[in-house]
Amino acid sequence: MSSPLPAAAPDLPDADARWAAVVARDPAADGCFVYAVRTTGVYCRPGCGARTPRRENVSFHATPAAAREAGFRPCLRCRPDDPPRSARHAEAVARACRLITAAEEPPALAALARVAGLSPFHFHRVFRELTGVTPKAYAEAVRTERLAAALPEAATVTEAAYAAGYGTAGRFYAAAEQRLGMAPGAARRGGAGIAIRYCVAACSLGSVLVAATERGLCAILLGDDPEALVHDLRVRFPKADLAEAEAGFAARVAEVVAFVEAPRLGLALPLDIGGTAFQQRVWAALRAIPPGRTATYAEIAGRIGQPAAVRAVARACAANAHAVAIPCHRVVREDGSRAGYRWGVARKAELLRREKPGPGDLE
Repeated sequence: MSSPLPAAAPDLPDADARWAAVVARDPAADGCFVYAVRTTGVYCRPGCGARTPRRENVSFHATPAAAREAGFRPCLRCRPDDPPRSARHAEAVARACRLITAAEEPPALAALARVAGLSPFHFHRVFRELTGVTPKAYAEAVRTERLAAALPEAATVTEAAYAAGYGTAGRFYAAAEQRLGMAPGAARRGGAGIAIRYCVAACSLGSVLVAATERGLCAILLGDDPEALVHDLRVRFPKADLAEAEAGFAARVAEVVAFVEAPRLGLALPLDIGGTAFQQRVWAALRAIPPGRTATYAEIAGRIGQPAAVRAVARACAANAHAVAIPCHRVVREDGSRAGYRWGVARKAELLRREKPGPGDLE
């Protein structure tokens, strides 16, 4: 697995912006430049914790080598010649991810922290910041990927469970439905026998289809043509028992419509997400983006620990069956412009507009 990407470096074109980064001790500026202090003869990272020098004593240099050529020596506190902390953390997490992927049983937190060269507490915090999930959740996702791959070929569900690294069948069944989005036997049969009830209603964005299993909402689809939405549902769940919902389903539909109208308020209904382990990690990262904020595909790939998987992240966004609830509309291009949206770029723009904080809101 490739190393998770550190946060994108800011653009600091002038001395005033660089000085502001030094005063703020902004770690995001590390790697963009170094600053040197004439009175001490030392050069530092922008994020160095040393006392802020006087502005008139500071000069800026594009690289540590340039600062050395100017006669300065590296700070022993921030070690500006070493890779930035973000890069060191990214490599440490990548080593831990490789260990998790190669292990038959999920490694203990202490073992992962030793590989990363960090304390267990610090490693847990850094891992979650970079991947968007805890080490335990990442290990479970890897094991679920093995399970999903083993189920179609295994003679029994139990055989697939042991092949995926579950030490006992009891531990497997305790978590399997939450991970797979359906019972393991049904997953092995391609979802056959799952009952899905649905209803199409009108909303300000056109039509919305709401579908649910006994576990929760399995689809929220947006569009202009109700028949096209039903067809999309049948394509997504070709082996399920699909039928229009009865009158009692109306309350759930009304709650979804209200959520689409005001997405900042959130949705309290349970979701039956399903999907592959990779898709689940992407969707979890999307749900962690606060309303009113956006992220790029590359940032999402970095947060789940697979920075090279930008296109796979885009495909996971396109496979999302829970419009607004799993907010793929909050993903934008690198330049901040709105990327494609399977339910229409105009709807994406409107959803982002609705999520902007009002004058009295706190971000």
